[in-house]
Amino acid sequence: MDLAILWFGIVGFFFIGYFVLEGFDFGVGMSLPFLAKDDTDKRVMINTIGPIWDLNETWLIVAGASLFAAFPYWYATLFDGFYLALLLILLALIARGVSFEYRRLGRSERWKTWFDWMIIIGSAVPALLWGVAFANIIQGVAIDETGTYVGTLFDLLNPYGLLGGLTTLMLFFTHGVQFVALKTDGELRQRARSLAIRSGLVTIVIAASFLVWTVLQHLDIAHLPVLVGLAAAAAVALIGSWVANRAGAEKWAFGLMAATITFAVGSILAALYPNVMPSTIDPAYSLTIANASSSQYTLEVMTWVAVIMMPLVLAYQGFTYWVFRRRITRESIPVAAAH
Repeated sequence: MDLAILWFGIVGFFFIGYFVLEGFDFGVGMSLPFLAKDDTDKRVMINTIGPIWDLNETWLIVAGASLFAAFPYWYATLFDGFYLALLLILLALIARGVSFEYRRLGRSERWKTWFDWMIIIGSAVPALLWGVAFANIIQGVAIDETGTYVGTLFDLLNPYGLLGGLTTLMLFFTHGVQFVALKTDGELRQRARSLAIRSGLVTIVIAASFLVWTVLQHLDIAHLPVLVGLAAAAAVALIGSWVANRAGAEKWAFGLMAATITFAVGSILAALYPNVMPSTIDPAYSLTIANASSSQYTLEVMTWVAVIMMPLVLAYQGFTYWVFRRRITRESIPVAAAH
Protein backbone atom coordinates (compact mmCIF):
# COMPACT_ATOMS: atom_id res chain seq x y z
CA MET A 1 0.00 0.00 0.00
CA ASP A 2 2.89 2.37 0.72
CA LEU A 3 4.23 1.95 -2.80
CA ALA A 4 0.76 2.47 -4.23
CA ILE A 5 0.52 5.80 -2.40
CA LEU A 6 4.01 6.68 -3.62
CA TRP A 7 2.98 6.02 -7.21
CA PHE A 8 -0.19 8.03 -6.75
CA GLY A 9 2.14 10.90 -5.95
CA ILE A 10 4.51 10.11 -8.84
CA VAL A 11 1.66 10.02 -11.36
CA GLY A 12 0.50 13.33 -9.93
CA PHE A 13 4.03 14.71 -10.30
CA PHE A 14 4.10 13.78 -13.98
CA PHE A 15 0.75 15.47 -14.59
CA ILE A 16 1.98 18.56 -12.74
CA GLY A 17 5.05 18.62 -14.98
CA TYR A 18 2.86 18.23 -18.04
CA PHE A 19 0.43 20.99 -17.06
CA VAL A 20 3.19 23.42 -16.07
CA LEU A 21 5.30 22.88 -19.20
CA GLU A 22 2.72 22.06 -21.85
CA GLY A 23 0.43 24.61 -20.23
CA PHE A 24 2.45 27.58 -21.43
CA ASP A 25 2.77 25.90 -24.85
CA PHE A 26 -1.02 25.86 -25.04
CA GLY A 27 -1.12 29.47 -23.88
CA VAL A 28 1.29 30.63 -26.57
CA GLY A 29 -0.83 28.90 -29.21
CA MET A 30 -4.10 30.34 -27.91
CA SER A 31 -2.69 33.87 -27.71
CA LEU A 32 -1.64 34.09 -31.39
CA PRO A 33 -4.73 36.12 -32.48
CA PHE A 34 -4.47 38.40 -29.44
CA LEU A 35 -0.76 39.28 -29.57
CA ALA A 36 0.53 38.91 -33.13
CA LYS A 37 0.02 41.87 -35.48
CA ASP A 38 1.70 40.29 -38.50
CA ASP A 39 3.31 37.08 -39.67
CA THR A 40 6.68 37.98 -38.17
CA ASP A 41 5.11 38.30 -34.72
CA LYS A 42 3.54 34.88 -35.20
CA ARG A 43 6.89 33.42 -36.20
CA VAL A 44 8.50 34.93 -33.10
CA MET A 45 5.80 33.47 -30.84
CA ILE A 46 5.95 30.02 -32.42
CA ASN A 47 9.75 30.04 -32.21
CA THR A 48 9.60 30.66 -28.44
CA ILE A 49 8.27 27.12 -28.03
CA GLY A 50 9.66 25.62 -31.23
CA PRO A 51 12.61 23.76 -29.63
CA ILE A 52 10.70 22.55 -26.56
CA TRP A 53 7.00 21.90 -27.26
CA ASP A 54 7.50 18.25 -28.24
CA LEU A 55 9.76 17.68 -25.23
CA ASN A 56 7.08 19.15 -22.97
CA GLU A 57 4.49 16.86 -24.54
CA THR A 58 6.46 13.74 -23.58
CA TRP A 59 5.42 14.36 -19.97
CA LEU A 60 1.92 13.30 -20.98
CA ILE A 61 3.26 10.08 -22.48
CA VAL A 62 5.22 9.31 -19.32
CA ALA A 63 2.20 10.16 -17.15
CA GLY A 64 -0.05 7.91 -19.20
CA ALA A 65 2.44 5.04 -19.21
CA SER A 66 2.93 5.34 -15.44
CA LEU A 67 -0.82 5.40 -14.90
CA PHE A 68 -1.23 2.27 -17.04
CA ALA A 69 1.52 0.38 -15.23
CA ALA A 70 0.84 1.51 -11.66
CA PHE A 71 -2.97 1.74 -11.73
CA PRO A 72 -4.29 -0.44 -14.59
CA TYR A 73 -7.91 -0.43 -13.32
CA TRP A 74 -7.90 3.36 -13.04
CA TYR A 75 -6.42 3.59 -16.54
CA ALA A 76 -9.01 1.20 -17.99
CA THR A 77 -11.99 2.97 -16.45
CA LEU A 78 -10.67 6.41 -17.32
CA PHE A 79 -10.00 5.64 -20.96
CA ASP A 80 -13.24 3.69 -21.31
CA GLY A 81 -15.47 6.34 -19.78
CA PHE A 82 -13.66 9.44 -21.05
CA TYR A 83 -12.92 7.93 -24.46
CA LEU A 84 -14.51 10.68 -26.60
CA ALA A 85 -13.01 13.51 -24.53
CA LEU A 86 -9.55 11.96 -24.64
CA LEU A 87 -9.92 11.27 -28.36
CA LEU A 88 -10.71 14.95 -28.95
CA ILE A 89 -7.60 15.88 -26.95
CA LEU A 90 -5.48 13.48 -29.00
CA LEU A 91 -6.81 14.79 -32.33
CA ALA A 92 -6.21 18.37 -31.20
CA LEU A 93 -2.62 17.56 -30.19
CA ILE A 94 -2.00 15.87 -33.54
CA ALA A 95 -3.41 18.83 -35.49
CA ARG A 96 -1.35 21.24 -33.40
CA GLY A 97 1.88 19.28 -33.83
CA VAL A 98 1.38 18.95 -37.59
CA SER A 99 0.72 22.68 -37.87
CA PHE A 100 4.04 23.62 -36.28
CA GLU A 101 5.83 21.66 -38.97
CA TYR A 102 3.67 22.46 -42.00
CA ARG A 103 2.96 26.14 -41.45
CA ARG A 104 6.41 27.20 -42.64
CA LEU A 105 6.22 25.14 -45.83
CA GLY A 106 3.69 27.43 -47.53
CA ARG A 107 4.05 31.03 -48.68
CA SER A 108 0.42 32.06 -49.20
CA GLU A 109 -1.51 33.84 -46.46
CA ARG A 110 -4.36 31.36 -46.80
CA TRP A 111 -1.99 28.45 -46.14
CA LYS A 112 -0.54 30.09 -43.02
CA THR A 113 -3.94 31.19 -41.73
CA TRP A 114 -5.27 27.65 -42.01
CA PHE A 115 -2.44 26.24 -39.89
CA ASP A 116 -2.56 29.18 -37.48
CA TRP A 117 -6.14 28.26 -36.61
CA MET A 118 -5.14 24.61 -36.22
CA ILE A 119 -2.54 25.75 -33.68
CA ILE A 120 -5.06 27.96 -31.86
CA ILE A 121 -7.82 25.34 -31.73
CA GLY A 122 -5.34 22.53 -31.12
CA SER A 123 -4.14 24.43 -28.05
CA ALA A 124 -7.52 25.55 -26.72
CA VAL A 125 -9.32 22.19 -26.92
CA PRO A 126 -6.87 20.25 -24.68
CA ALA A 127 -6.55 23.22 -22.31
CA LEU A 128 -10.32 23.15 -21.81
CA LEU A 129 -10.94 19.38 -21.80
CA TRP A 130 -8.17 18.51 -19.36
CA GLY A 131 -9.85 20.72 -16.80
CA VAL A 132 -13.25 19.20 -17.55
CA ALA A 133 -11.82 15.69 -17.16
CA PHE A 134 -10.03 16.29 -13.86
CA ALA A 135 -12.95 18.23 -12.39
CA ASN A 136 -15.25 15.28 -13.10
CA ILE A 137 -12.74 12.81 -11.68
CA ILE A 138 -12.61 14.56 -8.30
CA GLN A 139 -16.36 15.25 -8.27
CA GLY A 140 -17.13 11.62 -9.03
CA VAL A 141 -18.61 9.88 -12.05
CA ALA A 142 -21.15 7.13 -12.70
CA ILE A 143 -19.13 3.94 -12.11
CA ASP A 144 -21.04 0.69 -11.60
CA GLU A 145 -20.12 -2.43 -9.63
CA THR A 146 -17.92 -3.73 -12.48
CA GLY A 147 -15.79 -0.57 -12.50
CA THR A 148 -17.34 0.60 -15.78
CA TYR A 149 -18.32 4.20 -16.49
CA VAL A 150 -22.00 4.16 -17.48
CA GLY A 151 -22.47 7.87 -18.22
CA THR A 152 -22.06 9.80 -21.46
CA LEU A 153 -19.83 12.59 -22.73
CA PHE A 154 -22.62 15.10 -22.04
CA ASP A 155 -22.70 14.03 -18.38
CA LEU A 156 -19.16 15.37 -18.11
CA LEU A 157 -20.29 18.79 -19.34
CA ASN A 158 -21.86 19.74 -16.00
CA PRO A 159 -21.41 23.18 -14.37
CA TYR A 160 -18.53 22.08 -12.11
CA GLY A 161 -16.78 20.27 -14.95
CA LEU A 162 -17.10 23.25 -17.28
CA LEU A 163 -15.81 25.59 -14.56
CA GLY A 164 -12.80 23.29 -14.19
CA GLY A 165 -12.27 23.50 -17.94
CA LEU A 166 -12.45 27.30 -17.92
CA THR A 167 -9.97 27.32 -15.02
CA THR A 168 -7.30 25.34 -16.88
CA LEU A 169 -8.02 27.27 -20.08
CA MET A 170 -7.37 30.63 -18.40
CA LEU A 171 -4.45 29.40 -16.30
CA PHE A 172 -2.70 28.07 -19.40
CA PHE A 173 -3.59 31.14 -21.47
CA THR A 174 -2.11 33.55 -18.93
CA HIS A 175 0.87 31.24 -18.36
CA GLY A 176 1.58 31.27 -22.10
CA VAL A 177 1.24 35.03 -22.43
CA GLN A 178 3.70 35.43 -19.57
CA PHE A 179 6.08 33.09 -21.37
CA VAL A 180 5.86 35.26 -24.49
CA ALA A 181 6.73 38.30 -22.37
CA LEU A 182 9.64 36.38 -20.86
CA LYS A 183 11.03 35.16 -24.19
CA THR A 184 10.53 38.14 -26.54
CA ASP A 185 11.44 41.82 -26.70
CA GLY A 186 10.14 45.09 -28.07
CA GLU A 187 6.46 45.80 -28.75
CA LEU A 188 5.46 42.14 -28.63
CA ARG A 189 6.89 41.84 -25.13
CA GLN A 190 4.98 44.93 -23.97
CA ARG A 191 1.74 43.70 -25.50
CA ALA A 192 2.19 40.34 -23.79
CA ARG A 193 2.72 41.97 -20.38
CA SER A 194 -0.36 44.13 -20.86
CA LEU A 195 -2.50 41.16 -21.92
CA ALA A 196 -1.24 39.07 -18.98
CA ILE A 197 -2.45 41.76 -16.59
CA ARG A 198 -5.95 41.69 -18.08
CA SER A 199 -6.22 37.91 -18.47
CA GLY A 200 -4.70 37.47 -15.02
CA LEU A 201 -7.66 39.22 -13.39
CA VAL A 202 -10.12 36.95 -15.20
CA THR A 203 -8.02 33.93 -14.22
CA ILE A 204 -8.03 34.91 -10.55
CA VAL A 205 -11.84 35.13 -10.46
CA ILE A 206 -12.43 31.84 -12.30
CA ALA A 207 -9.73 29.87 -10.50
CA ALA A 208 -10.83 31.14 -7.08
CA SER A 209 -14.41 30.08 -7.82
CA PHE A 210 -13.27 26.60 -8.81
CA LEU A 211 -11.03 26.14 -5.77
CA VAL A 212 -13.73 27.33 -3.36
CA TRP A 213 -16.29 25.00 -4.97
CA THR A 214 -13.80 22.12 -4.73
CA VAL A 215 -13.20 22.73 -1.03
CA LEU A 216 -16.93 23.00 -0.31
CA GLN A 217 -17.50 19.62 -1.99
CA HIS A 218 -14.94 17.94 0.30
CA LEU A 219 -15.61 19.38 3.74
CA ASP A 220 -16.03 15.89 5.17
CA ILE A 221 -12.58 14.50 4.26
CA ALA A 222 -10.15 13.77 7.08
CA HIS A 223 -7.29 15.74 5.51
CA LEU A 224 -9.30 18.90 4.84
CA PRO A 225 -6.51 21.17 6.20
CA VAL A 226 -4.18 19.81 3.51
CA LEU A 227 -6.70 20.57 0.79
CA VAL A 228 -7.40 24.06 2.14
CA GLY A 229 -3.67 24.75 2.51
CA LEU A 230 -2.90 23.75 -1.07
CA ALA A 231 -5.86 25.73 -2.42
CA ALA A 232 -4.78 28.78 -0.42
CA ALA A 233 -1.19 28.42 -1.65
CA ALA A 234 -2.47 28.30 -5.25
CA ALA A 235 -4.51 31.45 -4.68
CA VAL A 236 -1.60 33.33 -3.10
CA ALA A 237 0.76 32.28 -5.90
CA LEU A 238 -1.74 33.34 -8.57
CA ILE A 239 -2.25 36.77 -7.03
CA GLY A 240 1.53 37.08 -6.57
CA SER A 241 2.02 36.25 -10.26
CA TRP A 242 -0.36 39.03 -11.26
CA VAL A 243 1.37 41.53 -8.96
CA ALA A 244 4.80 40.53 -10.29
CA ASN A 245 3.59 40.95 -13.87
CA ARG A 246 2.32 44.46 -13.12
CA ALA A 247 5.73 45.28 -11.63
CA GLY A 248 7.51 44.03 -14.74
CA ALA A 249 9.15 41.11 -12.91
CA GLU A 250 8.59 38.62 -15.72
CA LYS A 251 10.60 35.76 -14.26
CA TRP A 252 8.77 36.01 -10.96
CA ALA A 253 5.41 36.23 -12.71
CA PHE A 254 6.13 33.13 -14.78
CA GLY A 255 7.57 31.20 -11.83
CA LEU A 256 4.64 32.04 -9.56
CA MET A 257 2.18 30.96 -12.26
CA ALA A 258 4.03 27.64 -12.46
CA ALA A 259 3.68 27.39 -8.68
CA THR A 260 -0.05 28.19 -9.01
CA ILE A 261 -0.57 25.28 -11.39
CA THR A 262 1.51 23.01 -9.13
CA PHE A 263 -0.53 23.84 -6.03
CA ALA A 264 -3.81 23.68 -7.97
CA VAL A 265 -3.08 20.15 -9.22
CA GLY A 266 -1.91 19.27 -5.71
CA SER A 267 -5.25 20.40 -4.32
CA ILE A 268 -7.01 18.20 -6.90
CA LEU A 269 -4.97 15.20 -5.78
CA ALA A 270 -5.71 16.02 -2.14
CA ALA A 271 -9.44 16.23 -2.88
CA LEU A 272 -9.25 12.89 -4.70
CA TYR A 273 -7.23 10.94 -2.10
CA PRO A 274 -7.60 8.07 -1.19
CA ASN A 275 -9.82 7.53 -4.23
CA VAL A 276 -8.66 7.67 -7.82
CA MET A 277 -12.16 7.69 -9.35
CA PRO A 278 -15.08 8.09 -6.94
CA SER A 279 -18.42 6.57 -7.95
CA THR A 280 -21.57 8.67 -7.77
CA ILE A 281 -23.73 5.53 -7.91
CA ASP A 282 -22.39 3.94 -4.74
CA PRO A 283 -19.20 4.80 -2.79
CA ALA A 284 -18.51 1.06 -2.59
CA TYR A 285 -17.98 1.06 -6.36
CA SER A 286 -15.28 3.73 -6.19
CA LEU A 287 -11.79 3.01 -7.47
CA THR A 288 -9.24 3.67 -4.74
CA ILE A 289 -5.47 3.72 -4.56
CA ALA A 290 -5.62 0.30 -2.92
CA ASN A 291 -8.00 -1.55 -5.25
CA ALA A 292 -6.86 0.04 -8.53
CA SER A 293 -3.10 -0.46 -8.19
CA SER A 294 -0.79 -3.07 -9.67
CA SER A 295 0.92 -5.84 -7.71
CA GLN A 296 3.59 -5.07 -5.16
CA TYR A 297 6.28 -6.59 -7.38
CA THR A 298 5.29 -4.40 -10.34
CA LEU A 299 5.38 -1.29 -8.19
CA GLU A 300 8.80 -2.25 -6.80
CA VAL A 301 10.28 -2.67 -10.28
CA MET A 302 8.74 0.62 -11.43
CA THR A 303 10.12 2.40 -8.38
CA TRP A 304 13.69 1.35 -9.18
CA VAL A 305 13.25 2.41 -12.80
CA ALA A 306 11.92 5.78 -11.66
CA VAL A 307 14.82 6.29 -9.24
CA ILE A 308 17.30 5.78 -12.07
CA MET A 309 15.51 7.50 -14.95
CA MET A 310 13.77 10.52 -13.40
CA PRO A 311 16.98 12.42 -12.51
CA LEU A 312 18.26 11.87 -16.06
CA VAL A 313 15.03 13.13 -17.60
CA LEU A 314 14.98 16.21 -15.36
CA ALA A 315 18.65 16.94 -16.11
CA TYR A 316 18.07 16.69 -19.86
CA GLN A 317 15.00 18.91 -19.67
CA GLY A 318 16.87 21.50 -17.64
CA PHE A 319 19.80 21.44 -20.10
CA THR A 320 17.44 21.98 -23.05
CA TYR A 321 15.85 25.01 -21.42
CA TRP A 322 19.29 26.41 -20.60
CA VAL A 323 20.47 26.09 -24.21
CA PHE A 324 17.38 27.90 -25.55
CA ARG A 325 17.16 30.49 -22.76
CA ARG A 326 17.72 33.65 -24.84
CA ARG A 327 15.02 36.03 -25.94
CA ILE A 328 13.73 35.90 -29.51
CA THR A 329 13.27 39.15 -31.42
CA ARG A 330 11.80 40.12 -34.77
CA GLU A 331 15.34 40.65 -36.06
CA SER A 332 16.10 36.96 -35.40
CA ILE A 333 13.44 35.86 -37.92
CA PRO A 334 14.89 35.24 -41.41
CA VAL A 335 13.60 37.67 -44.01
CA ALA A 336 12.30 34.85 -46.22
CA ALA A 337 10.19 33.51 -43.35
CA ALA A 338 8.52 36.85 -42.80
CA HIS A 339 6.85 36.94 -46.20
